[in-house]
Amino acid sequence: MAGSTTGTMSQVFEGYERQYCEISANLSHICASASVLDGEQKKQRVSEIAGGIDEADTLLRKMDLEARSTPAGTKASLLAKIREYENDLNSLKTELKRLQPSNPNANAARDELLESGRADAMQVSADQRGRLMMSTERLNKSTDRVKESRRTMMDTEELGVSILHDLHQQRQSLLHANTTLHGVDDTIGRSKKLLTNMSRRMNRNKWILASIITILLLAVICILYFKLTR
Repeated sequence: MAGSTTGTMSQVFEGYERQYCEISANLSHICASASVLDGEQKKQRVSEIAGGIDEADTLLRKMDLEARSTPAGTKASLLAKIREYENDLNSLKTELKRLQPSNPNANAARDELLESGRADAMQVSADQRGRLMMSTERLNKSTDRVKESRRTMMDTEELGVSILHDLHQQRQSLLHANTTLHGVDDTIGRSKKLLTNMSRRMNRNKWILASIITILLLAVICILYFKLTR
């Protein structure tokens, strides 16, 4: 039962992890595209990023609760993963702050940035692509772990079916052996009765033979007596 509970917690954690990796990869893509936009399009992208960060933050809190509910053997590795994801999310939050205008001169600063910082924007895009690749890699690893868990469950199910089949065959063998033993017991019972009857007949025949011998001895004694007395 404890192993089943631990497996369920791990599957829940992996589900949250997979959702987080998908959201992180999507946010990295949106940040890369929003850095070269302006006006309403950029505001819309910034709003999407903010919503995605809130959702990712919620998922991290859920992952933390699940991790702290697991045994000590796996808790440390899960918490280490969560710290990596928190660092990744902090990078996204920093990127969101950079995209949001913070003062009335934000438009001028943005124009200056677009004019003089194209190379810097390319570097940021490269960093975002790297983060996107890392998130995609984590997502692929999570998917592989889910596939491996599913494959293990299928193997376990097949093993369980095989064990049940073997147990059924053993039960049939035991039932057959029990029936055979009952037949042997009946045969032994009949043999015992037959031997008892034969023993009784032999004892009766012994008494009859002894009686006949006794009578014959008495007859011989009588005959000898009469012959000797005459």
